[in-house]
Amino acid sequence: MDGEKFSVEAGKPIVCKAAVAREPGEPLVIEEIMVAPPGHHEVRVRIICTTLCHSDVTFWKMKDYPAVFPRILGHEAIGVVESVGEDVDEVVEGDIVIPVFLPDCGDCADCKSKKSNLCSKFPFKPTPWMTGDETSRFTDLKGEILYHFLNVSSFSEYTVLNTANIVKIDPSIPPSKACLLSCGVSTGVGAAWKTANVEAGSTVAIFGLGSIGLAVAEGSRICGATKIIGVDVNQEKFELGKKFGITDFVNVGECGDKPVSQVINEMTGGGADFCFECVGLASLMEQAYASCRKGWGKTIILGVEKPGSQITFQCSDVILGGRTLIGSLFGGLKAKSDIPILLKRYMDKELELDKFVTHEVSFEDINKAFDLLLEGKSIRCVIWMDK
Repeated sequence: MDGEKFSVEAGKPIVCKAAVAREPGEPLVIEEIMVAPPGHHEVRVRIICTTLCHSDVTFWKMKDYPAVFPRILGHEAIGVVESVGEDVDEVVEGDIVIPVFLPDCGDCADCKSKKSNLCSKFPFKPTPWMTGDETSRFTDLKGEILYHFLNVSSFSEYTVLNTANIVKIDPSIPPSKACLLSCGVSTGVGAAWKTANVEAGSTVAIFGLGSIGLAVAEGSRICGATKIIGVDVNQEKFELGKKFGITDFVNVGECGDKPVSQVINEMTGGGADFCFECVGLASLMEQAYASCRKGWGKTIILGVEKPGSQITFQCSDVILGGRTLIGSLFGGLKAKSDIPILLKRYMDKELELDKFVTHEVSFEDINKAFDLLLEGKSIRCVIWMDK
């Protein structure tokens, strides 16, 4: 992945292929589109490979706003900077970058603070437009607007990103592994490392063993947790979870009349030190909170519930329990400073990214990646744009 120059196309629209979601739940359509040149504080990136995340599937299925169509999904990827817009000085043509959905402008009070990873200059929302803009950089060949997705839209050979949404990385890192840190793996590992600050010798309970939950297990393993309990309805997830450091398993369907929280409390002698909810169910969030140890237990919410959902706790449990409940977006990571640390841990063989990649397909076969995820057969499927 040596440096590239694209001076011939710089400043001009590019015609390329993209996988367009035109109708909810319908197979993506590979078609030629037009990608505008980058604007102020923007870069145009040639995608090397991308992966499929559950968030892509959620918005692909969704029929009502914030779902909009036609749209270019995808938000986990790695690419090469093809051209830069005005006032861009942190990258140049040919640099290797990871796009990230959560902006990190580096200038606002939140980005400058160690206490937050939520950019106040570009507050995160599932907008169909460019970061900080109300316009699109994509059109089809008929001139119809194609909408953006989570500030990235990586299911295209080329995409345009605000510099707040890119992280420059070492070009020697294998792209099929580096791209995993765009969202899912970073979120789970970061939640254990940054949000929870999991301690050596501690006990962890993870509710939901999808890709995020397995990444939480990986992060907890790296942090030195000695008991990592996986909670799921699928018994097969236990064997898979062992590869990521899970030591014990609770099958929700086999708890009988006992609530999951009671089972966890009995297993741990009073509750887990850290509980992570990775599904996005209000009832499971309540069970995770009840599974935390009184006095110092922390519950971290990573799953996203449907809009308007509420979680309910008894006031006495909150006051007398001494537990902490915290939400975590992107695992509490600051993309530009923390992703390079995770990549170094991968290169130092601490963070085992390889085991997250279960399948690889060509861009033309992108719909197979959806099938594999929907059938529960893949953790991450790498989609190669030119392979």
